[in-house]
Amino acid sequence: MATSTPNAARIENIVTSGSFSLDGESWDVDNNVWIVGDDTECVVIDAAHDAEAILAAVGERTLTAILLTHAHDDHIDAVAEVRAATGAPVLLHEGDRMLWDRVYPDTAPSAALVDGQVIHVAGVDLEVRHTPGHSPGAVCFVAPALGTVFSGDTLFNGGPGATGRSFSDFPTIIGSITSKLLTLPADTVVRTGHGDSTTIGAEAPQLDEWIARGH
Repeated sequence: MATSTPNAARIENIVTSGSFSLDGESWDVDNNVWIVGDDTECVVIDAAHDAEAILAAVGERTLTAILLTHAHDDHIDAVAEVRAATGAPVLLHEGDRMLWDRVYPDTAPSAALVDGQVIHVAGVDLEVRHTPGHSPGAVCFVAPALGTVFSGDTLFNGGPGATGRSFSDFPTIIGSITSKLLTLPADTVVRTGHGDSTTIGAEAPQLDEWIARGH
């Protein structure tokens, strides 16, 4: 499914399947891989599981970057193959380097994402917002012209991302969502790392309930 804008930029989504492993446990997961671009160039947000499917979706376009919302293995396990096939740089916040190193101990991301950084592709700006909590280096990518935010595993349809595992923290993720995401317009579409999309307006009223639960 693609969303078009007057400047020809669009959002494409493919769902890939694999596993997520952390703290000695493993789970089967389906991941959203997001592609933002036009007919000439694009970026991939989270290269998960299936490099062949990702490369097929990119097609003949120039892949200008592989942008990572965080470095849990289910979000980066296809990065090496996509990078090798396209030569695209890989951008990750340095706070998640220890998670990256568990998957790719012999190589490094191409550059670090920084809060407030703006990435340009196909006439669209993607603003990096550092949103720690699910992981220390988690980020979201806000695209005002497309009316959307790519939230990774920071905010889902139904509440915050999980914080019960290593390197995560519930008060931190609540602070990130409150200060970096709920400040967006209510009709902003939240395109998540797993599952269905939602909106900022739909999720904001639920935050107090999550705070009351405290997990």
